[in-house]
Amino acid sequence: MTAAPTSVAVVGAGMVGLSTAWFLQDHGVDVTVVDSVGPAAGASWGNAGWITPTLSTPLTDPSMLTYGLRSLLSPTSPLYIPPRPDPKLFGFLARMARNSTTARWKAGVRALAEINREALDAFDAMADGGVDGPIEAADDFLFAYTDPAGPQGMVDEGRKITSLGQQVDIDLISADEARARAPMLTEKIRGALVLRGQRFLNPPDYVAAVADSFVARGGTLRTGTTITSVDDRGVRVRIAGPTMDESFDSVVVATGVGLPALTKQYGVTTRVRAGRGYSFAVDVDDLPPGPVYFPGSSVVCTPLGDRMRIAGMMEFGRHGDPVDQRRIGAIVESVRPLLRGVSLDDRREEWVGSRPCTQDGLPIVGRTRSPRVFVAGGHAMEGMTLGPATGRLLAETICTGVTPSALTGFDPLR
Repeated sequence: MTAAPTSVAVVGAGMVGLSTAWFLQDHGVDVTVVDSVGPAAGASWGNAGWITPTLSTPLTDPSMLTYGLRSLLSPTSPLYIPPRPDPKLFGFLARMARNSTTARWKAGVRALAEINREALDAFDAMADGGVDGPIEAADDFLFAYTDPAGPQGMVDEGRKITSLGQQVDIDLISADEARARAPMLTEKIRGALVLRGQRFLNPPDYVAAVADSFVARGGTLRTGTTITSVDDRGVRVRIAGPTMDESFDSVVVATGVGLPALTKQYGVTTRVRAGRGYSFAVDVDDLPPGPVYFPGSSVVCTPLGDRMRIAGMMEFGRHGDPVDQRRIGAIVESVRPLLRGVSLDDRREEWVGSRPCTQDGLPIVGRTRSPRVFVAGGHAMEGMTLGPATGRLLAETICTGVTPSALTGFDPLR
C-alpha cells in the first residue's frame, strides 16, 4: 500500500473537485485546488440546483435511447444530437446505445444506490464543518403534467427504482392542489405529484461557499491556471501548465469533460462527452416554494433567491460551442402554455454548460493505474447531487488505500 499523501493537488474547482478537496482536509492533507477559471465555472454554474438522490439513475435508460432516435434531427426536442459529421461522437453514442438495455440500467441503479444513500449526509457533514452555502429542503417538489394520467408513469418508475434498492417517496396530488402550492401553474396542468425528501440550492453560491470554507481551513485555491499535463514520476506527481509546474504526493483530476485528456495515459479509457444543458433566469410574480418539473418537456423550474431558474435539454454537441438560441427558444415555448406571471421574454443569465456523460451512464471515480493519480467525474446530471458524497468517499480512498463499497461500481479502469 502507498503511504497516505500529505500533499494533494485537485485539478478542477467544480462541485466534485472542491468537495474532494474539502474532505481531504478532514484527513489532515495539505490541498491545492487548481482551475483554469474559478469555482463553478463549468457545468456546476448554471444547472438546475436539484439535490435529488432519489432520482439519481444512469443516463442509459432504454427509454432515453428510443426517444433520442425519434428526435435525432429536431433541434427543439429535449434530447438533441446535432446531425453533423463527428465520428467520435457517433462512436460514443453507439457505445451508449449498447449500454442502454434494461439489465444494464438496473445494474447501474444498484451501483448508484449506495452512494445516493450517502448524498444528503455528505451535505450535512459539510454544513457541520463550516460550509454555509444555502441549501433548502424541497418539501414541495412538484411534478406537473398536462395529461391527467401522466403521474402514473412516475409512480411506476418510482416503484421500479425502489425495488432495486433506492427508495422513492411520492404522493399523488390533484392539479388544483398543485396550483395552490405553485400559483404560477396554468389550467393546462391536469395531473401532479409531490416527491419527498429532496433538497435544492443555488449552484454558484453553494460552490463558492465550499471554496470559501476550503480556503478558510487552510487550502490553496489557484484560479486562472490551466494544467496541460499530469506526470507521475514514481514518488511524486508533477502537474504543469503555462503558469504552473509543481509536484505533489497525489493528484485528483476533476475537470469534467476534459478529464480523459489528462488521464488516458493512466488507463482511463471510458469515453466522456458533453451532454450540454441550457438555463436562464426569469422574474416570477409568485415564486413557487420549491422546484417544479414538467416531465413532458423535461424542463425544470427552481426558485433561486428572488428569481427562478428554468433549465433543460440534453444536447450531445461540442464542448465550448456557444449558446444555441434555438434551444433556449424551445425551452421557452414548451413551458409558455404552462406558466403564468413568468417573464419568459425578459430572460437573464442565458447559459449552456457541458455535463460530463460517460458511455455507460456511470461516474468514473477512484484510482487509475498510477497509485498516485485519481479521477472524479462523469456524473452527467448528478454532479451537484453526488459531488459531496463523491468527494468524501474518494478522500477516504486516497488516504486509507481502501476503496469504499459505494465506489466499486465506478472504477476508472473499467
